[in-house]
Amino acid sequence: MSQPKLPLDGGCRCGRVRFRISGVPMMTSACHCAGCQRMTASAYSLSVMVAASDFAVTEGETVIGGLREPPAHHFCGFCMSWVFTRPPMADWVVNVRATMLDDTSWFSPWMETYTCEKLPWAAVPAVRSFERFPEMAEYQALMAEYRASAGA
Repeated sequence: MSQPKLPLDGGCRCGRVRFRISGVPMMTSACHCAGCQRMTASAYSLSVMVAASDFAVTEGETVIGGLREPPAHHFCGFCMSWVFTRPPMADWVVNVRATMLDDTSWFSPWMETYTCEKLPWAAVPAVRSFERFPEMAEYQALMAEYRASAGA
C-alpha cells in the first residue's frame, strides 16, 4: 500500500462542491452497513479518514442528507453526491467518500466494518474486518497499524 501525493483534491459529480485534503490519510475503509448500501446504491461505502484540520471545502457548500441527524452526512445540494461525513463521536475526523477524489489510483480499503450486514457476494481486500464498528478505544492502535502498513 502506498501513500498518495498531497494535497488530495476532489469534488462532487457536478463539480459545484470541491474539497482538499492536506494531510496524510489516517485510514481507509469500506462500510457494509445497510445505511451505506442505501445511500450509495451499492454494496458498501468507501472512506478516507482524515484529520478534520487537514480537510477543507474549497468551493461550494454542502447540505446535510441521509437521516439528517448525527452523523452529519454532507451532500452536494445540486447533484446530491454524498461527499463526506463528520462523525459525532469523533469531531477530530472527517470521513471523505473515496470515490469523490480526483485521483483514486492509490486507494484500497484497509479496514471493513459492519460485516454483519455485508451482502454475501461483496468482497474487499481489507486487512482488518469488524462485525460492527471498532470500539473508540481501538482507533488509535488501528491508525498506527494502518500508517505502518502504508509506510507513513
